[in-house]
Amino acid sequence: MPNPSTSPVTLGWPAAYFDLPGIDGRRHTLDSARGPKGLLVMFLANHCPYVRAVANKIARDTDALAALGIGSIAIMSNDATRYPDDSFDNMKRFAAEHGFSFPYVVDESQDVARAYDAVCTPEFFGFDANLTLAYRGRLDASGRSPDPNARRELYEAMAQVARTGHAPVEQTPAIGCSIKWRA
Repeated sequence: MPNPSTSPVTLGWPAAYFDLPGIDGRRHTLDSARGPKGLLVMFLANHCPYVRAVANKIARDTDALAALGIGSIAIMSNDATRYPDDSFDNMKRFAAEHGFSFPYVVDESQDVARAYDAVCTPEFFGFDANLTLAYRGRLDASGRSPDPNARRELYEAMAQVARTGHAPVEQTPAIGCSIKWRA
């Protein structure tokens, strides 16, 4: 299914627990990733052209959100056997190439992607300080283009969560590459 997008969802559900291995050699959990004002859970894939187009902006925005008390974690749930560009070693290279300062973890079982009902990469789930879903959508309107002038929708939404505990009502679903599920 090319270019899947998330459908409008009900916000307000609690973040699903996870405990996943990171490219840094450590395990990362919901509690270790969260910040005092909230948590951004991202589903990414190295080979996805949508992710590749915005990877530097993801690094920029997550660094800015960390300064506001929002923790971030990226989860790679694709079947790396069928898509070797998404292998653990390639995750390390991709993160270094783009200056990721947040944990980048692998969801080999794909259970976490299912628990979050993730559909595509990149897809962003923003949780408030109580780990209740406040935002689900896209980074910005740039799609497969690295458009440097695109409005920073995700950053603005999560900055509002950090300040007020609530995200904007208007949210645009994510669009990208479908998650590559195991057969």
